[in-house]
Amino acid sequence: MNQAHTPSTPADAGTAAHAGIASGDGMTKDGETSELLDLVLSQLDDDQAQDVVAIPLAGKSSIADFMVIGSGRSTRQVASMAQKLAERVKKDGYGPAQIEGLPAADWVLIDAGDVVVHLFRPEVRSFYNLERMWAFGDAPPVADPAAGTA
Repeated sequence: MNQAHTPSTPADAGTAAHAGIASGDGMTKDGETSELLDLVLSQLDDDQAQDVVAIPLAGKSSIADFMVIGSGRSTRQVASMAQKLAERVKKDGYGPAQIEGLPAADWVLIDAGDVVVHLFRPEVRSFYNLERMWAFGDAPPVADPAAGTA
């Protein structure tokens, strides 16, 4: 299970309800990044994303401050979540988010600048297991939904 995120400020309270933070407390020196992360987590929660995890990338990569990983139940839900998230990021003044992988929607990447979002179908997510790669073993492996029953 992911480590629980304990809100340190009232603005952080929403983050705890939406996602596990693999490490760190969800805050950065840049308050705008924290607000963008909260917006992303809130939108994914509204769209009923499953197993949402936010991974702080400080000290691991300069591509973004956070990576958010979530699952949708179908390619249609993954595509819809990606489009709604990109629209919300732009509407709220963070600029246009870039989307990759939308036609197939097995794995869609949304680059919102300081927060990069990966949305998967569950089977694809368990195959690539980005949580393990980016948390450097801190996060447990994602359960393979196909291997659950025999």
